[in-house]
Amino acid sequence: MNGKLHSETGAFSSDDMRAEILNPFVHKLELDNTYDKIKTAIFTVILLPFRVIVICYLIVTAWFLACIGLYGLSEEDLRRKPMTGWRSKLRFSILSLMRLVVVAAGFHRVRILGRQHQAGSSREAPVVVMAPHSSFFDAIAIVCLGAPSVVAKADTARIPFIGQLINYTQPVYVWRDDPNSRQNTIKEIIERATSKEDWPQVLIFPEGTCTNRSCLITFKPGGFYPGVPVQPVTIRYPNARDTVTWTWEGPGALKLLWLTLTQVHSSCEIEFLPVYYPSEEEKRDPKLYARNVRDVMAKALGVPVLDYTYDDCRLIARAKNLGIPGAPCAREVSELRAALGLERSQLELHLAAQGLQDRARWLTAEEFCQRLGVPNDQKTQRLFEIFVQRSSGLVYFPDYLLCAVFLSLQQAPLSKVLNYAWKLYDTGRTGRLNSAGFEEVTGKCLGLCQQDASNTFHQADLDEKGYLTYDEFISFAQKRSEFSFVFTTDGAHKPKAQ
Repeated sequence: MNGKLHSETGAFSSDDMRAEILNPFVHKLELDNTYDKIKTAIFTVILLPFRVIVICYLIVTAWFLACIGLYGLSEEDLRRKPMTGWRSKLRFSILSLMRLVVVAAGFHRVRILGRQHQAGSSREAPVVVMAPHSSFFDAIAIVCLGAPSVVAKADTARIPFIGQLINYTQPVYVWRDDPNSRQNTIKEIIERATSKEDWPQVLIFPEGTCTNRSCLITFKPGGFYPGVPVQPVTIRYPNARDTVTWTWEGPGALKLLWLTLTQVHSSCEIEFLPVYYPSEEEKRDPKLYARNVRDVMAKALGVPVLDYTYDDCRLIARAKNLGIPGAPCAREVSELRAALGLERSQLELHLAAQGLQDRARWLTAEEFCQRLGVPNDQKTQRLFEIFVQRSSGLVYFPDYLLCAVFLSLQQAPLSKVLNYAWKLYDTGRTGRLNSAGFEEVTGKCLGLCQQDASNTFHQADLDEKGYLTYDEFISFAQKRSEFSFVFTTDGAHKPKAQ
């Protein structure tokens, strides 16, 4: 999660209009002046310990009550019917303790706007959809909504103490590694939403991942399959310093927790929008239903909508982990290439396979367009801007082609991408890379730091020739477990240090 990259990037919304916003998966947070640093240091000493002690006491107490309430109940019992009797009444005590946790964390100002429609005999809004999802602090909304049944990753059940509290909401767990998880999740939501029993409302974060709240990304249709009315709920954090946003690129959870707990107070605003009743067309088309609800919520928030998904997060994370040039904008590059017809023509693969031979490597905007055979329009200019070197105003063409190759071969082993990279960065056109060239290629394809790449080069260059061919490195890598990821389609991790 840690990183300091990327200022503004652009993206195209569903209506093909440019939305000049921050990358939704990036959040930058730094203590950039002396006053903030001194204040944080003081409150770290005098305020943080007190809050941590109080919060831990309240959570442990709530966990103890949850353990009592869940005693004797299996996972199947929790999924079969809602809690009743004393177990249901115990929910109020647990909820009261969690509300005190919110206050102890410094959220003295949780402002509620609009009216919540409770689930019950009327079944007016059995499903609640909340956005934007940007932080683990969004759990505040779960407390304020009266602990509805959440749709959450199955891994959350194993979080110490918190897992049992989540279990008490009788959640719908999503097993992302299970190919049938999506169908099972949808089935369970439909059963609860249409059941005559008094289930708690089902709360869904339809974006499926955290963003920086600069836009609303694609809503997953799972919560809209039942075709029942939903109540949209928006959440905001109107604070001078954003210490809550937890994205793929930015501060880690512990840093955010530390900076939030050392604020004198923090604010959160939850707005209940009117219940959305689907039309017959929306009931037949959950994706249309999801898009229309997203539009309503985006209008209330005053932010654009962008067709980004959880898979885009994974793509960007993988590209960044491997060191692919332009990684933070991988999704946008893919969209631009598709819009320009490059994805379909596979011209970049052809150029990369040939190598650059005697052709220039550093290109102006006009030369960039000519090389790709595309018009010099807004889309091409944006593509150029993503890869331009600010110091020279030029694009290093091998970097662009490597990113294009990576995006074109997402389902192929990394060894194929590496094969193209070997040709792109072989300035001598000999099929050989010296130590510097090898470091550049493996740094941009395999995520190796300079030291690891140098060590690997010397280990693979058994004859001490001072160069390596592609076949020589592949032969070496096949014998080393730390490079096994090069030969699979899952390259989301990088090799361990040598």
